[in-house]
Amino acid sequence: MIISAEVDCLIYDAQSLKNKRAVLKRIKTRLHNEFNIAVSELEFQNLWQRTRLGLVTIASDKTIAEQTMQQALTFIDSFPEIERTETQIEWL
Repeated sequence: MIISAEVDCLIYDAQSLKNKRAVLKRIKTRLHNEFNIAVSELEFQNLWQRTRLGLVTIASDKTIAEQTMQQALTFIDSFPEIERTETQIEWL
C-alpha cells in the first residue's frame, strides 16, 4: 500500500530563506531517518514562512502504512518552530 500526504506548514521564526531551509532540512532528514519516508518541498520555495511538504511511504499492509504516516505527522507537530496547518492524505 502506498500513502501520501501533502502538508501545509507555517514557519513563524524564519527571517530568511536560509532560516527556512535550515529548519526544513532538519525535519526532512529526521523524517527520512526515523520513519523511512520520502519527503520533498512541493510549493512555496521562495516564501520565507510558508511551505508545502509531500510525504510518501509504502508498506505491505495498509494499517502499517497509515500508522507510519500518522507517526510522521505527529513528529512534524513536535517541532516548535513549525506549525502544520492543513493536511491532505491520499491512498494510491
